[in-house]
Amino acid sequence: MVRAGVTPERLARAGAELADEVGFDQVTVSELARRFGVKVASLYSHVKSSHDLRTRIALLALEELADRAADALAGRAGKDALAAFADAYRGYARTHPGRYAAARYRLDPDTAAASAGVRHAQMMRAILRGYDLPEPDQTHAVRMLGGVFHGYVELELSGGFAHTAVDPEESWAWVVDSLDALLRGRPAGASGT
Repeated sequence: MVRAGVTPERLARAGAELADEVGFDQVTVSELARRFGVKVASLYSHVKSSHDLRTRIALLALEELADRAADALAGRAGKDALAAFADAYRGYARTHPGRYAAARYRLDPDTAAASAGVRHAQMMRAILRGYDLPEPDQTHAVRMLGGVFHGYVELELSGGFAHTAVDPEESWAWVVDSLDALLRGRPAGASGT
């Protein structure tokens, strides 16, 4: 018998907390059953599988990250908006490394289309409107920004910047300044080929 109050939402939240403690890859239905003090089989009335649990954690993380980014972006434009979005992304990853990993979990197309991941793309495109980028440049810019932010965060979280005297905060500011300058200086419709 599942303890009163166990719901798919509580399991996802507990799974997200566990992911931050031990890593997203280590989250299992078995471990959550131990934490809730129930048998594994009883949790399967709330989640279908480990994949279902991971999907729920990913959706929670995407929602949290989108809310954080939206709050950071309120009333900002141009470079200020770019920096606020970047800082929200990096701050979330540093505060919630397991959830950050969950936010990158591969979702099926229908689930992805209904997720807060859509809000992430909309916010990034709203920022890029300030740079007057037409398509397909805007799509290229979304991919570039996502790649740069993710790469920096992954390197930082793995200790990749711990072996130099230069403060990672200085490098982060330099990266954001450089991205802003690149986007402002990009000629409209310039081909990447």
